[in-house]
Amino acid sequence: MTPLQTYYETLAASMIKKMEKRGFEAYYCPNSDAAVKKALSLMDEGSTVTWGGSMTIMETGLVAALNPDCYHIIDRNLCATPEEKRDCYRRAFFADYYLMSANAVTAEGELVNVDGNGNRVAALAYGPNHVIVLVGMNKVEPDVPAAIARVHAKAAPPNALRLNLKTPCALTGTCTDCLSPDCICSHTVVTRHSQEKGRIKVILIGEKLGY
Repeated sequence: MTPLQTYYETLAASMIKKMEKRGFEAYYCPNSDAAVKKALSLMDEGSTVTWGGSMTIMETGLVAALNPDCYHIIDRNLCATPEEKRDCYRRAFFADYYLMSANAVTAEGELVNVDGNGNRVAALAYGPNHVIVLVGMNKVEPDVPAAIARVHAKAAPPNALRLNLKTPCALTGTCTDCLSPDCICSHTVVTRHSQEKGRIKVILIGEKLGY
């Protein structure tokens, strides 16, 4: 292993212990292939599966690995109208498994997410029976303030560009704490504990993934 890989593995081992104390079910996988296999092993065939907007779950290949013959899939990308998409957001609350990433995670095991319309953080907090969070180790920060700063500096600008939004950060690359109509930083949620033990399952991945 490279020094970076060893560092990721060592840090993840410490974080997993802290996450388990917080009621999360946590795992470490060295790469995306292993992470996809782990995620699939956690989901029962015949269950309903959906996901939030996430570059990480796309980059790992998890969404592509979902066999429609094995799962009932709610895919908002197949919606033809904004009304249909809103309905998908609502139906996601009744899913068996909700797949997502986190914008950042602290070394103490807290999940930090910043959302635009809030459907993703709402599903994380309450609704789906199980939430599976895939996170690249590049998103680890020492504490919550650093994690939030990471989101505004490193995640929001490229995400705004990806979504073709007209925010100040998309134009300049720098967060201005805006109140733009296209703002994707409407809700900041820190998940420090899973009241239902094991409902939130976190897979830490020893790769640079997502924004």
